[in-house]
Amino acid sequence: MSSDAPALIETAVHRFLEEVPALKPLTMVIGIELVGGRSDTQMFRLVMPDVTVTKDIAADAKVRVNMRRDFFNLMVQHDAKVADWHEAFHDGKAKATGVPQYMRLIAQVVEKQEERNRLRRARK
Repeated sequence: MSSDAPALIETAVHRFLEEVPALKPLTMVIGIELVGGRSDTQMFRLVMPDVTVTKDIAADAKVRVNMRRDFFNLMVQHDAKVADWHEAFHDGKAKATGVPQYMRLIAQVVEKQEERNRLRRARK
């Protein structure tokens, strides 16, 4: 099951970046922890802007994302949108920690994109 995780992570990141294109040029390393069972934690290293995923601890990560593996699989299978990810982080189903400046930057860019999306829908 872990062999498909890098591909799923890449898929999720590409979908997210399609909705929030302002984050595409962001250069950073993100550590991703997918928790499977009691003692089953898979760690991945995501390098942006290339969107390269490898199975690694990512000691140099500026941001760390942690969530249950089954929840992550469900989000990817159902083509989760930015609003779905926002809700997952707000509800505590996914957690992100890291350098405060990166966290604020990502949050601000996502908020502005969601506002743009709301304005587009309102005009239609």
